[in-house]
Formats: sequence, C-alpha cells, structure tokens
Amino acid sequence: MDGILMASSNPLSDEQPVNAPRPGGTAPFAGRTVSRVGYGTAQLERLHHDRDTALALLRRAIDLGVDHIDTAQFYGNGFANELLREAIRPQDDIMVVSKVGADPNPGGPIPLRPAQRPEELRASVEDNLISLGLEQIPVVNLRRLDAGPGLRATGEQAVDLDDQLAVMTAMRGEGKIGAIGLGSVTLDGLRRAIPAGIACVQNAYSLVTRDDEAMLQLCQAEGIAWVPFFPLGGAFPQMPKVTDEAAVLTAAASLDRTPSQVGLAWLLHHAPHVLLIPGTSSIKHLEENIAAATITFDRATLNALDAVPSRSAEVPLG
Repeated sequence: MDGILMASSNPLSDEQPVNAPRPGGTAPFAGRTVSRVGYGTAQLERLHHDRDTALALLRRAIDLGVDHIDTAQFYGNGFANELLREAIRPQDDIMVVSKVGADPNPGGPIPLRPAQRPEELRASVEDNLISLGLEQIPVVNLRRLDAGPGLRATGEQAVDLDDQLAVMTAMRGEGKIGAIGLGSVTLDGLRRAIPAGIACVQNAYSLVTRDDEAMLQLCQAEGIAWVPFFPLGGAFPQMPKVTDEAAVLTAAASLDRTPSQVGLAWLLHHAPHVLLIPGTSSIKHLEENIAAATITFDRATLNALDAVPSRSAEVPLG
C-alpha cells in the first residue's frame, strides 16, 4: 500500500466520499496538490478514553475536505497513528505526514525525549509504518531540535545534520518514505539540506512569532511547503499568544469570527505556500479552524495585523 491507509472494519469506513470544497484552496506539496488547511493529530491523545469521538473527529475533518494529516508515532505513544489507520479509507487519498526525532518519555518532566541518532530515526520510521499500516509514508519530517520552543539535543543526541540526512535519504531510496521534511531547523540548516531534496519545513511560526521570515521566503523561492506549528503561539507560558493581540481582537469583532480564526486566516493570507495543520480534540473547534479559510481581510485590517510586533519563539526546554 503506497501511501494510502488501509481500510478497516470501522463502520465509519463504509460512508461514501463527500465532495467537499478544498479548505483554503490548494497548494503543491511533495508532488501532490493538497488543501491548504489540514489537521494535526497531536491533541487526539486527549480522547484516549473516547475512541469513538476521536474517530468521528477524523472522519469529520476528511468530510470537510482535509486531505493532509500530520501525525507522529510519539503522539500518544502510537495512539494517533492507530486512529488514522482505523479511520481513513483508501478512497480518501489522504497525504499522511509523520515525523521523527523524538520518542515518548512517559512520566518524565517533559513527555518527550530526543531521539536524534540515525539508528533511532530509522527505528521510528519503522514504528510509524507498522502503526499506520503503510508500506510508505508520503512525507517524514526530521525534527532537528535546533530552533524554536521545545527540546534541545545535547550530548550523544547532538547529531550532525549530514549524518541524519544520510539515513533519511537512504530510507527514501528504499521506498519507506516518499519525501523528506525538516522541523525546528535553522536557516543555515535548511540551506545545507536543500540539495538532499526537502518537501516542507515545520517550524514554530505565527502572527506574533515571525523570527523565521527569511526562511519562509527561502522556502517559497525553492518550492518548499511552509507548515507552521504553534500557529497561534502560546504553547508555553513564555510564548506570546496571537489571541491576546488588540489588532486580532478588533478584526475578530468586526468580522464576527473568533480571534483564533483570524490568526489562522492571517497565515493563509501571508504567503501562498503556507499549509496549516491546526490540531484539536473538539469537532466544533475543528469546524471553526476549517472555516477560518473563508475569511477575507480588507487592506486596512491586513495592514493592522501585519503591524503586530514579532517576538521570539526561542523557549528551550532542555
């Protein structure tokens, strides 16, 4: 099965395809054309004891036109991947994107630990293939831990990028992954990696954390998709929140939308190669996120949003 998830006995799998609009329009990604608003599965772990709701949420996303779903084996220690395997039908033709570079750390002060060594990257890809039920993962992001909020790699986990790219390109050559992405990477790191063939970059980026503007522009020039995580900021207490900004609140009130919707819509308006993967464990919130793609801004509102000052997303956690 080449990048398409296996069918299952889940009754949801018997529903007929829905001809949904493409939320946010479309953009190229790893040789395909996908809807610009996708879904990230990180928050599905909150539904660990309500599997039916989690499956219904995934089906609702697909019915609303989502065809790009971001996941990882370390989301719920395989739980998110298992749900995807059960919920997605072959005819849905979903672009599944996973990531490597960390492993679960249950009971630790941080629920993840770095797993940056080449043998760990390979093992993580194998684990993803098994839990997703795939012969090939369409895109796998190498989460480098060099930049932005979150973990940092130290000691034996501080691995040279070239050594990591060697194992990633080898697995691409073996057909285990279709394309390579990078995450939490620096501008210099991306420049070094481009000759290896990079499909996307996942860095923390939002209206209030735009440190990586030069990288976003380089990706646009190179035809690399920009897939920001923490698109509303505020993931850690030290990070600014998009929804606290006066310009965002004013725009939301004038448009009768939520501040979160305004923040997501700004990203879609900011550059054509931006793909969103907002995560949620609520179907209502999912529907609001996808509806953000319908927002248009007049010039004055967009100018006010563009003028919001950017603050650093550098929040190392160890």
